[in-house]
Amino acid sequence: MMASAQADQLENLRAIFMRFDLDRDGSLTQLELAALLSSLGLKTSCDQIHALTAHMDSNGNGSIEFDELVRAIMPDVNEEVLLNQEQLMEVFRSFDKDGNGYITAAEMAGQMAKLGHPLTYRELTEMMREADVNGDGVISFNEFAGILGKSAAEFLGLTVA
Repeated sequence: MMASAQADQLENLRAIFMRFDLDRDGSLTQLELAALLSSLGLKTSCDQIHALTAHMDSNGNGSIEFDELVRAIMPDVNEEVLLNQEQLMEVFRSFDKDGNGYITAAEMAGQMAKLGHPLTYRELTEMMREADVNGDGVISFNEFAGILGKSAAEFLGLTVA
């Protein structure tokens, strides 16, 4: 369960990171980092933001990428978990064409067709029903990651609860 809790924490952190990455460049400027910290109830001065950025910015580019934020906030996160989350997020984004954070049935059908696996209406309905755990009609990243993890485990012959 530890990996699952870490995956949930990473996903929550990624959602926060993406909300404050206003220019969608995959990194936080000092201003964006200050806004993120403020939203969490942490009041920081300009000097504190500069010091924090200098401490977290391991590649020295002056901004904070997601992996740098994770290392600063969750230093015990396994690097493999982080890579797997990043890979899953890339796949998720390839399905989430409008970038709204959810995969609709239309997006699922379109991407599956592009991948050379067109779905019948019945297959699409079944796939969406299985993946859409909370029943809101769309697939969130957590639902997507959960179904991919379950599929991979079944493929490897592992029992999934």
